[in-house]
Amino acid sequence: MKLIGMLDSPFVRRAAITLTLKGIPFEHLSLSVFRNFSEFQSINPLVKAPTLIGDEGWQMVDSSMIIDWAESIGTGASLMPGEPTARLRALRLLGLALTACEKSVQIVYEGKRDENHRDPSWLSRVEGQLASAYAALEQEATGRHGWLVGETLTQADITVAVAWGFTQLMQPELITTARHPALAALSARAEQLPAFMALPPT
Repeated sequence: MKLIGMLDSPFVRRAAITLTLKGIPFEHLSLSVFRNFSEFQSINPLVKAPTLIGDEGWQMVDSSMIIDWAESIGTGASLMPGEPTARLRALRLLGLALTACEKSVQIVYEGKRDENHRDPSWLSRVEGQLASAYAALEQEATGRHGWLVGETLTQADITVAVAWGFTQLMQPELITTARHPALAALSARAEQLPAFMALPPT
């Protein structure tokens, strides 16, 4: 099995960490959708990261789909709570974290456009959405001494920590640790786990 995409993508990284935690072996192919476009396209014409390729030759894209599949075949306890109230909280947090990922990526992509073709008003709107997502996540994380949903690591923790790490790599001036101490602490705790350490955002 192969997972294709750069680990500096929060979507690739959350999928890779989940596969690892679920005990599903895979080979990581670090291909960029920009620098390695032609090579990536020869494997998957969609050129979408992450792409998961099964040993039988099937392909799957979208980190949430890959994670859902990993939950169905992996080992160990589920990374999603089963109890309805806890599951609702995890899903709400995932929605916020995925929004943060999406908005951070949009800001990166806008920066790749020629300066004369950038849209300042649109960029300002996206930056506001990013700030709102992190403000909501900080509120949810404040005062919690365990993980975000109970005392065990869940997919919410994985995705929030990966999102935070990505934004700190790309837009640390927009989303500061000083204003988000609970998220910074949560991310630091997650980054000490073996699965995170084995898959750094590089």
